[in-house]
Amino acid sequence: MTLDIALVLLLLVAALVLFITEWLRMDVVALLMLCALALLGLVSPSEAVSGFSNPAVITVWAMFILSEGLTRAGIADSIGKRVIALSGSSETQMIIVIMLVSGLLSAFMSNIGVVALLLPVTVEAARRCGISPAKVLMPMAFGAMLGGLLTLIGTPPNLLVSMALENNEQPGFNLFDFTLIGLPLLLAGTVFMAFIGRYLLPATDPERIGLGGSKSLSDQYSLQERIFALRLPTPSLLAGRTLEESGLINTAGLMVIALLRGKETFTLPSRHTVLKAGDIVLAQGKFNRFERLRSWNSLTIEREAPLLHNKLLAASSLAELEVAADGALAGGSIEHYWFREHYQLNVLAVQRPGKSLSTKLADLVLSAGDKILVQGSHSALDAIQKQAAFSSVQPLSIADVKQQYQLEERLFVLGLPADSPLVDTSFAENRLGDAFDFRLLGLFRQGDIIQQYDSDDKLQAGDLLLIQGREEDLDILRGFKQLERLDDMSPYLDLLAKGKLELVEATLHPRSKYIGQSVNALQLDKRYKVEVAAIWRGGRAFRSALGSMVLQAGDALLIVGPKPQLAKLNDSEHLIVMNPVQVKPVNARKAPLAAGLMLLMVLLAVTGILPIYLAAILAATLMVASRCLSMEQAYAAIDWRSIFLIAGMLPLGLAMQYSGTAAWLAAGVLSGLGHYGPLAVMAGLYLVTALGTLVVPTVALVLIMAPIGLMLSSALGVNGQAAMMVVAVAATSLASPVSHAANTLVMGPGGYRFVDYLKVGGPLSLLLFVITMALVPLFWPLS
Repeated sequence: MTLDIALVLLLLVAALVLFITEWLRMDVVALLMLCALALLGLVSPSEAVSGFSNPAVITVWAMFILSEGLTRAGIADSIGKRVIALSGSSETQMIIVIMLVSGLLSAFMSNIGVVALLLPVTVEAARRCGISPAKVLMPMAFGAMLGGLLTLIGTPPNLLVSMALENNEQPGFNLFDFTLIGLPLLLAGTVFMAFIGRYLLPATDPERIGLGGSKSLSDQYSLQERIFALRLPTPSLLAGRTLEESGLINTAGLMVIALLRGKETFTLPSRHTVLKAGDIVLAQGKFNRFERLRSWNSLTIEREAPLLHNKLLAASSLAELEVAADGALAGGSIEHYWFREHYQLNVLAVQRPGKSLSTKLADLVLSAGDKILVQGSHSALDAIQKQAAFSSVQPLSIADVKQQYQLEERLFVLGLPADSPLVDTSFAENRLGDAFDFRLLGLFRQGDIIQQYDSDDKLQAGDLLLIQGREEDLDILRGFKQLERLDDMSPYLDLLAKGKLELVEATLHPRSKYIGQSVNALQLDKRYKVEVAAIWRGGRAFRSALGSMVLQAGDALLIVGPKPQLAKLNDSEHLIVMNPVQVKPVNARKAPLAAGLMLLMVLLAVTGILPIYLAAILAATLMVASRCLSMEQAYAAIDWRSIFLIAGMLPLGLAMQYSGTAAWLAAGVLSGLGHYGPLAVMAGLYLVTALGTLVVPTVALVLIMAPIGLMLSSALGVNGQAAMMVVAVAATSLASPVSHAANTLVMGPGGYRFVDYLKVGGPLSLLLFVITMALVPLFWPLS
């Protein structure tokens, strides 16, 4: 092994670790790889950036624009009508039609774009026919991925393996060479899913029984179970406050569906709506959680706060913890319950240059250098010294704390009467700090100070709780206690039935910037005047405290709002609406023009008048010039992460060839499988690539495996196209929901679990392997 080979292998392992762990975004990893290869002299500077002008990269971004043009031109509506007409009411027939349609479209469009295009169509067709979408969404995604194997432009790996051949001075693939393998695979996959795979699919999630049309979206997400009505009495401590100030939204975690005032009904009222006595609030959320909050009103306010605080401080220690720049807390927020459980310390305040904060700490985003004032036992503060989250730990005296923070101004003591519903409840059940900005600093029981307590410890009658927080929050608790729950809900549940409010189901687009951000970051209430009513994830519906939930790829979002506002979601670049609301007919008059431009690109490439990348650029430009889409929409359609990933990883392929790394790895494979013959080596190449797709981005994996495949074919004396075809087909991963965005897209709407992809995609992948190994030698002989 030479030094260059060792360096390339080291970089390759580092890239794989980063891809698997996702410590960095995949496009960032690719750019770092590009720079590292140039710095180490493994490729020249011009070769390091050559990927950005590579024909494959150009073709890929042009195809993103063409796919978006077809979508914007209204082709989905045209396809949807035909799919519904052809599918009939047979589940088998619908699977066959959906898979063939998605497969044929994917031959000329981005397969992710095809799934996004057909997702609403497939759900609508299934519901009209009384079939669970869970039975057809995964087949549709599989059809799109298999359809990508029909043509050279069907998917980026096809272009990359063809380019690898040309760079190796071998003939690349023509536009329809992939059809020789891709068409049998698509047909075999369709037959498998229609007659075997559909029995392995869940009828639907246990909680979503009836998804096919016998129940409404409201029933599927069990919204009625979480809706209740509250009346403000006369007088009310909440009257005169806005909904946001009342604590009903942020504190109680409720979604206010409507506000009824006399004969007026305000649907999805603004957070700034002022409450009045006599108002009826129709809310959705966990009523038992709301009741638990109301039970805190049974506590009595005592007047011993300073005295008890001094006793507590005398029995404990105080310190300032400085947030480390690279620590786990930097950029995050303080979760009082978690902090207490994790560090056995109470957070009293946060100090920044020029100011000290002791209220609403849960809303504060911590920055490096912030100082957190904590109080706890001596042993807990000794243990904190070893925590990497803090760059320094500074013990403080009681006098220092009183001078700098003046905490007594925000301290009060709550007594626990014998008749309180909180008696014999655990601390875990009463996480008051999660709702209000309250911190339980200590517990006084029969004259003793209790600092160390576990989540399972019970509150007892007569306990005195030293609380840090705002006494005005106690007024909100009293206001909660005054609210009257109405038993008869029938007059208030007709908002959906009468069309005042409607429901749509949506999922995040794979290119959405909001993946990994909170629901509140979507700002649907401000942008569209609609609300997220529930989220389907991992086989269950979440219906309360949604604002702080972090969005994940594959989530299904149930959104409620007036019909005109929901219709505006159709234009969102971040959401794919499964049952889009239409307030005006879809304009599909440009659909024939968009389809004609796609056909023009194919003809130019097939006839050899223009190379495929120039034909794609011409067709994409004409799409914009003919106003099938705007230039801004064209830019937004490009998945720049994929473009930078390809361009950044291309130099690695060059480095593997120049350094001899590909030949070295190929020699290792040959030593193990070579004596079994070329077919066994190709089978090994297929299996390694297929397994790699479970953890490594497909494009990056193909760029790694292509040089190895070429070296293997050269050593075996077989056609390089055979090895490249094997790599391209093996890169079609079906057995994992996270291995391809097409699978991720249908996970939430279909209610699938990870195991469903293994149950169905595993056997199908094995079938594709057998067919590929049987067909490749027929068209590209291995001897």
